[in-house]
Amino acid sequence: MDYVLIIHSAEEGGYWAEVPELPGCFAQGESLDDVISESRSAIAAHLFALHEDGQTPPDEEIVIATVRLSEPSPA
Repeated sequence: MDYVLIIHSAEEGGYWAEVPELPGCFAQGESLDDVISESRSAIAAHLFALHEDGQTPPDEEIVIATVRLSEPSPA
């Protein structure tokens, strides 16, 4: 199954990621490759914990969109 990652730059350096489909699932890494790899582990651990608790992952549709704004004109 594919999961969407939202990757952020960390203030202290490196990156952190959140998984919108799995609230509370986060990962961090020094590089983009690291944070993606750590995200795989975090997702697997999160899904395992849900299974152990007798829960199923939320069934939510995630929509990714980009919005482009033109330069604001002076008022």
